Amino acid sequence: MVKEKTPVTAAVRMLRTEKVYYTDHLYTYQEKGGTSASSRELGLDEHAVIKTLVMEDESRQPLVVLMHGDRQVSTRELARTIGAKQISPCSPDTAHKHSGYMVGGTSPFGTRRQMPVYMEESIAGLSKIYINGGKRGYLVGMEPAELIRVLKPTMVTVGIS
Repeated sequence: MVKEKTPVTAAVRMLRTEKVYYTDHLYTYQEKGGTSASSRELGLDEHAVIKTLVMEDESRQPLVVLMHGDRQVSTRELARTIGAKQISPCSPDTAHKHSGYMVGGTSPFGTRRQMPVYMEESIAGLSKIYINGGKRGYLVGMEPAELIRVLKPTMVTVGIS
C-alpha cells in the first residue's frame, strides 16, 4: 500500500460538489497492469473494480463505457445496442484529449468533455465499486447508486468474459 497524500483531481472535485460519499484507495501503479494489478494490490475482487473506457463511434464521437475489470466490452454488441455502425477504442492520445485524463488514470467523473456514459447493467447490482479517481494509482470506492445518481449512465449488457 502506498502512503501518500490523496490527490485532488477533477474527478474528486466533482465528487465533492455532488456530495458523493467515497473512500480513497492508493496503490503503486503498474504500466499496463490494468484492473488485475490494482485489485491484487488492494486486495479487491477484480469484478468490483470498474474500468473507464473511452471509445468512439464511426463519426468519431466519443463515449465512455464502464465495465467490470474482469470482463471485456463487445464493441459489436455495444454498437448494435446504441444504434451505431461501429464502436472502437480511442487511441491513448485521443482518449486523453476527450477526458483530460491519462490512460490508466481515466475517471468517468470530471471529464474535460461531456460524453454519453454507458454502464454494464450488472455493475448496479454490486454492493460497492472501485473506480478510477482521475490519477494513475488512485481508485475511489462508492456505492453504484451514487455513480448512477451523478453520471446518469445508459445501462447496457455488452460484457464478455
